This record gives sequence, structure tokens and C-alpha cells, in this order.
Amino acid sequence: MSKRENMKSNSYLLPLYNRLDVAFVKGKKAILYDEKNKDYIDFASGVGVNSLGYANKKIVKTIKEQAKNILHSSNIYHIKPQEKCAKKIVELSTYDMQCFFCNSGAEANESAIKLARKYGNISFPKAKYKIITIKNSFHGRTIATLKATAQEDKHKYFGPYPDGFIYAEDINEAISLIDDYTVAVMLELIQGEGGIFMQDIAVVKKLEKTLKEKKLLLIIDEIQTGVYRSGNFLISQYFKIKPDIITLAKGLATGIPIGVMMTNVKDIFTFGDHGSTFGGNHLSTTVSCKVLDILEKYSNSGTLQENIKFFDSYLLYFMNKYPNLFVQKNGHGFMQGLVLKDDTKLNELIKSSLKNGLLILKSGKNIIRFLPPLNITKKEMIKGFKRFENSIIETLK
Repeated sequence: MSKRENMKSNSYLLPLYNRLDVAFVKGKKAILYDEKNKDYIDFASGVGVNSLGYANKKIVKTIKEQAKNILHSSNIYHIKPQEKCAKKIVELSTYDMQCFFCNSGAEANESAIKLARKYGNISFPKAKYKIITIKNSFHGRTIATLKATAQEDKHKYFGPYPDGFIYAEDINEAISLIDDYTVAVMLELIQGEGGIFMQDIAVVKKLEKTLKEKKLLLIIDEIQTGVYRSGNFLISQYFKIKPDIITLAKGLATGIPIGVMMTNVKDIFTFGDHGSTFGGNHLSTTVSCKVLDILEKYSNSGTLQENIKFFDSYLLYFMNKYPNLFVQKNGHGFMQGLVLKDDTKLNELIKSSLKNGLLILKSGKNIIRFLPPLNITKKEMIKGFKRFENSIIETLK
């Protein structure tokens, strides 16, 4: 498609995305192909969504078979794949929880906020409603989740907002800000949009203990960290904590829209309190069940951890070889970031990588973010990192 044709087709779309000049038409494993059949190694997986890459045979077969039968029916009827999927998620989590299905991470976080607010209204003599979040967090773009996002620059123009969201510099300050009106603390254990910053385990456990003593809720946003991206099914398991509410989305159905809010607070919501027209439909939950089956076997085989270590070793190599470019490595598992010394190099490196056939992302103002498909092979990694090094060399010229 020519630039002129591209501009014409974009005239029908609201200008909400600063799109890079490429359009993909097909994919295989961790490789995407554009309209000219140029290949790209994918270290981004649709911002952590495509957990099994592209054109996975088992997923393609599952989608085809389900489409022949039924895609959607209302939640006023039983949906057997939804029930099966909920059971699978709860069992993999190892927590005693129940699930609510929706269609995205923002919707899952909205559900968590509503549950926390109702819990605060009916569980104490004096209603509690405040939810504390952490600086540079990101919880969504709906009005409530945007306000929960502790990045003031994202709030401009969209007020007035719902009251009751309090921002803390860090978890220790969050603990100090708990008062008689606080009902919950909501946080990401690795901040996806806030620099791939991983929280300190001991401090998180201190927060958990404080909240449990006060009968307040710990909400963990695992939209990006969940579904084996950290190496565990949930990074909460790695932290050895027991949250009251967990939210999931992204990698759950490898590209089919889905979100889940799961909780151990089972007696708060009742009929009519919340719902979703499309949430937990036959297609999304059937595909999610298959994705979880594949990833569970992959994790149990030891290959996931082996490949994470291999990927990690390359990032350490770049850290050590290019100290004038990178100052730090952030993250965990297949959710990693390289911190740039000079933030003006960020867009340059992303564009150079795209030109060389590699997809990478940014986080914050100076961090290269890596979110590859979870089943990426060593061969694909080697090929991708060769392209990354070529891009580094071009950027440093």
C-alpha cells in the first residue's frame, strides 16, 4: 500500500495511535510477515497478548471447531467452557477463588474496583472506599481505571473523575497512607508501562500483612505479568503472597479478547451487581482452556524456564557490551527491559529494529521493553538478537 493510499484508509480512523509504517498480513510461531513478505522476529507479542505466537496449529483447530458450533450465548444461560476455564484458572493459581469473565484488562480492573468498593460499603460499620495505587502504575483507559493509574499526565482533559483514588510514591508510603477510609491497595508486581520496575518482595509481604490485619484488600493487577509470563502461572506465586483479588487478560487466549477478575471475596457480589455481554463467551473461554493446557505442559517440561534463562543471558550480554547505551536491566521472566542512558535513543532504536526486521516496545521514557511469545524458540531468539545488535550499531553511529 502506498503512503497516499495509507493516509486515505486512515481517514476513517480516529487518530489515537502513533502507528509505525508497517502492516502485518500473516505470522508463524514468533515471526510476522508484512505485505511485501518481509519477516520480523517478534519480541513484543502484540504487547504481551500473543502468548503462543502466530498460527499455532492447536489453537487454529480449536477456533475452527468452536466456530462450527457456537461462538456466543448470553450469560443468563450456563456456558460450559466458561465453567471449565474458571476451574482451570483457579487450579493453576493454587488460590481458593472464584472468577468473573470480561473482555479486557481494563474491564477486569473495573470489576476489581467495583468489588472492593462494595466490600468497603457492607463489611464495616463506617464505609471504606479509598483505593491506593503506586506512582507510574497503569491500570487501564476507562474512566475509573484511568483515575486508578497513578500518572497525572494521563488524566488531563477527561475529568471529573470518581473520587477515592490515592497515589503513593512506593509501597512503604502506601502503607503509611492507609486510613479509616481505605479499602484496598492495588498494584502491579512488575509495572508494565512504568519502566518494567519490579517491586521488592519483602516490602510487598509487609503490605500484605498490614492489609490482612486490617481486613483490607490486596488487589494485584496481573494483566501483563500473569499466564506464565513471569515463569510462574502468576507472579504472585513467585512472590509467595495470597492476594484477595487478581486480574488477568492479555495472554489468556493468545489474541482472542478476554479478561478475568478472580477473588477470594466470594460473598460480596450478587445477581445484578456486575456483568458483561460478551464476557466468558464460548469462543474466548474454549480457546483460553486450550492455551492454558498448552502452556501448563510447556512450563512443566522445564522448557519455559530454560528459554527464559537463554533470553536473559542475551540481555545481560548487551548490558555488559554496551555500557554507554544501557545502564540497567529490569524485569523478570519474559517481561524484561533495558534502561537507556540517553532517552533520545529510544525511538531511534525501535525504528532501526523495525527496519532490520525486529519488533520491540518501549516502557516509560527510556526503556526498551521485551515481551516475546512464551513459546519463542532459541533459533528465533538468536536471529532476533542479531537484528537487535545490528540496530544498536546503527543507533550508535
